Amino acid sequence: MIRVPKVFYTQPDGTERVVEAVAGDSVMQTAVRNGVTGILGQCGGELSCATCHVFLDGGYDFPPVSEDEDDMLDVAATDRADNSRLSCQLVLSDGQEVHVTIPEAQL
Repeated sequence: MIRVPKVFYTQPDGTERVVEAVAGDSVMQTAVRNGVTGILGQCGGELSCATCHVFLDGGYDFPPVSEDEDDMLDVAATDRADNSRLSCQLVLSDGQEVHVTIPEAQL
């Protein structure tokens, strides 16, 4: 039985929104498609804008930060942390539940 992935988006004020996702989509695509406030994804997931910066809450089985993602996180509007990721690089799989916190600013 295939389980639908879910993303738990926590806003800077602590409010949370849970969104059912599609396996193979990114955390950013899911946010934009569902009108989640605070994730802009201006470059459409091309790893060139850092407007989908999130703080990944917990250890998940995602690939490590690439050199290109690392470079973009350096120019994110909100200071990066150890758990900073670009949500366009976080591709969801069946049954996965991911918790992210959205930073105060993306621009």
